[in-house]
Parts: sequence; structure tokens; C-alpha cells
Amino acid sequence: MTRTPVPLHVPDLARFARALRAAWPAEPGHRSVLDAVAKAAGYRNLQHLRAATATAAPEPAPDLARLRRAAARFDGEGRFTGWPARHGLRLLCLWPLWARLPAGREWDERGISAALHAMSTFRDAAGLRREMVGEGMLRRRPDGTGYRRLPARPGPTERALIALVLARVPPG
Repeated sequence: MTRTPVPLHVPDLARFARALRAAWPAEPGHRSVLDAVAKAAGYRNLQHLRAATATAAPEPAPDLARLRRAAARFDGEGRFTGWPARHGLRLLCLWPLWARLPAGREWDERGISAALHAMSTFRDAAGLRREMVGEGMLRRRPDGTGYRRLPARPGPTERALIALVLARVPPG
């Protein structure tokens, strides 16, 4: 197991030492010492200290090779031009379509099909809907009468593709 450094700032060393001495058992174990240090610093225990001082892990960079392959599936106006053979690339290509669908709106089947047709050069709205529902991007009512975009948090490659494709979409 790797050890993560935990920063500790002690504004008053004398008070810290008194609190540490008061919390010290006769023969402390390693965990007891760490908990006592954390308590002397004003935290409930070591876990509380780690949580309070934890820094967020840096977000990974977008996968540029996948981004290039997916971007090639969109024309100069940001329209999806065709299904890639690989499932992972297919899923990546759905994100710009998802991003262009307004959140909070419900469509009937014709309405969602018209919106998807406007974003693609091929006429496979049923396939696009099916994939997006299967991937958790859209919710379909059980009776099939309504579709709604679901909230999601795309990853860095997905966000980069969304930005790239949206930059190509003409205003209006």
C-alpha cells in the first residue's frame, strides 16, 4: 500500500504537545499515535485529518487518439456521419448528440427523431435512440410515448469531443 503524505499545520506547538501527552496511552500502537496526533491538532481522528486535507486527484487528460477517431465521424457542421464499428467509439460519438439535447425537456418519438435527424447525416434515429437509452443517456417511458435526456458527467475525452463538435455547429 502506498502512503499518501498528510499535511499538518500546528499553530501552537505547546498546546499541541500538551494535548498529545494527555491522549497518549501507556504503550501506544502506530494507529493510536497517529490518532493522537490528529486529535491534538484539532481533528476527531486520523481519518478526519486525511479527509480535511485531501486534495482532489488531477483529472486525466483526454485520449487524443480516440478523440481524433471520433471527431472524424462528424462533418464540418457538427453532424454525425456514421456508426463506428467499435462499441467504445460508438459510445463516445453519442456524447455530442446528448449534449445538444436540452435538459429538462420531454419529446415524443417524432420530436426526438427529428432532433436526432438534424444532428446526423444518416437516417437512423431509432438506432441512435436505442443506443442512447441503452447507455443511460436518455430515459424512455415504459409505454414509449416520451423521451428525456438524463443527467450525466462525461469524462475528459467526452467533454473534449463535445467542445470540438459544438464549435463546428453553425449558430442558430
